[in-house]
Amino acid sequence: MTPDEIRNSFLSEMTRQGSIAIPSASVVPENDPSTLFVGSGMQPMVPYLLGLDHPMGQDLVNVQPCIRTGDIEEVGDLTHLTFFEMIGRWELGADPKTYKAEQIRRVMDWQVNVLGLDPKRLSVTIHSGNSDLGINYDDASLKVWQEFFASHNIEAPVEEEPFTYGASRGGRIFVYDDSENWWSRAGVPSNMPVGEPGGPDSEMFFDHDPEGDPMAHPADGGARFVEIGNNVFMSHKRTENGFVLFERPNIDYGGGLERILSAANGEVDVYKSPFFAGPMQYLEKQSNKEYSKNEKAFRIILDHTRATVFLLASGVYPSNKDAGYVVRRLIRRAARVGKTLGYEGALLSNLAQVFINESETYTFVQDAREQILNALEQEETLFLKTLRNGEREIRRFMKTGDITGKIAFQFYETYGFPLELTKELLEEEGMDIQAPEGFDLAAKEHSIASKSASTAKFSGGLGDKSETTVSFHTATHLLLAGLREVLGDHVHQRGSNITPERIRFDVSHPQKITAEELQQVVTFVNTAIKAGAEVKSYEMDKAEAREAGIEGSFWEKYPERVTIYEMKDSKGTVFSRELCGGPHVNNTGNLTQLGSFKVLKEESSSAGVRRIKAVIA
Repeated sequence: MTPDEIRNSFLSEMTRQGSIAIPSASVVPENDPSTLFVGSGMQPMVPYLLGLDHPMGQDLVNVQPCIRTGDIEEVGDLTHLTFFEMIGRWELGADPKTYKAEQIRRVMDWQVNVLGLDPKRLSVTIHSGNSDLGINYDDASLKVWQEFFASHNIEAPVEEEPFTYGASRGGRIFVYDDSENWWSRAGVPSNMPVGEPGGPDSEMFFDHDPEGDPMAHPADGGARFVEIGNNVFMSHKRTENGFVLFERPNIDYGGGLERILSAANGEVDVYKSPFFAGPMQYLEKQSNKEYSKNEKAFRIILDHTRATVFLLASGVYPSNKDAGYVVRRLIRRAARVGKTLGYEGALLSNLAQVFINESETYTFVQDAREQILNALEQEETLFLKTLRNGEREIRRFMKTGDITGKIAFQFYETYGFPLELTKELLEEEGMDIQAPEGFDLAAKEHSIASKSASTAKFSGGLGDKSETTVSFHTATHLLLAGLREVLGDHVHQRGSNITPERIRFDVSHPQKITAEELQQVVTFVNTAIKAGAEVKSYEMDKAEAREAGIEGSFWEKYPERVTIYEMKDSKGTVFSRELCGGPHVNNTGNLTQLGSFKVLKEESSSAGVRRIKAVIA
């Protein structure tokens, strides 16, 4: 089967039975400051699972791209992926009498009757209950599963002690406690705060090796039992007096598309699925190496390149903080592993071409082809140079003595050599970083020193509070608005320094800004200045500001109540609306006293960041 056949058959089968297909969300969460990326199909649905009415209905399905950075170190085995797709179904306010049976029936009809999965290769889990908290054993799910297996003439022994006996007693239905089969945002039910919803879940596993290790079981994380889906039955709410049942519970079903595809094709290795066939062939040809003899290296390169393509297409560019650091880490790890295959050139941008060509389902990826390839080539070329210098120095240190955490930080500061890659380089030689806590201590000292050096500055990156400097600060808001208007919404502020002599402004953008584009930006800024737009400020909750699409950078530095500066003319045209601490002029027309806005220079500041120097004169 192909990925499209899985996607289309799921959506078709579920909508045939009354579900409504909804669009997927970006892998970069729009209204959730608690996480860098969307890591599950359920994540964008949380407000609706907590009670908000969904505008498209109560029975919803989609296919959601996801990024899980916690699995980066696991990438290299048979099943772990940084980027993956999750198919999902949600029923908001389900019938408590039938919802478990209906959900399990739907998903199993699809998996067995449409995809053709062998039910004899399926095992499932249920929740044991928690008598101390008044939570009952999940008899309802048990009954549904027993009926399902019986309908296929399959014996389904219940294994109550999977950690002791594994699958050695023929278990088909495995019972686990709160640590394995309970879902809530707080984890196990005992950790749930008052008012928090949660409930038991029932997972589905495909047995890739029925004659394998008899002590294996679904929760052991091994290669025999691979999870292909999970039904979360959000049925309980914690109160002051314990747990009560919702009158109308919710269903949250999620299944890993890549793992389901592998099961349907009878292949435990997700990297042998059609998702990776073209890129795998390209990588084997370019490296002159066989996948079967270099599995871990190939998996890391393929996974990290695929994830990077989607992140770059979503407007996340390499940097040294937050989401940008994850992209940088993925690129650099893949580039270094590529070097171990003997590949000396820029491998990833060429490999990315193959992934982009095969991304017909996600047209935004193909639309962003140029910015993806430019950013990748620039970052990889920069890092390969850094890598050569850094590796040479690390190996020199390895010959003379131990590498401490403090020395590892020096490599990071001097060469941009990530701590993770230093560890991997040492592990290859059977060594470890000595006194690893020294890295964090050195980083903290560096941060304090950096802050001390900038104490003369105040909000907005201004060097002083002169009238000219404040006017220039207002101009940077118009500059950013103009850049986003001309170049796209991926542009965000990455830094600024403003003096009475000039503006220096850094923004995220993967390539040189052309003269034509700069002229369009200059025209936008001068039009806004001449319009005499009134500059007003107002306050709102930070979460509301994000939800309203207010432009802002460095959100984490602001309090929960933030100030928004808006520049709007008498005709109602809004030129800029941005999160800021001020100060600003009262009217953009004041800037005409200094002259007109001019760009002096545009250049690269760092990988994926452009620097603009400008004045009003």
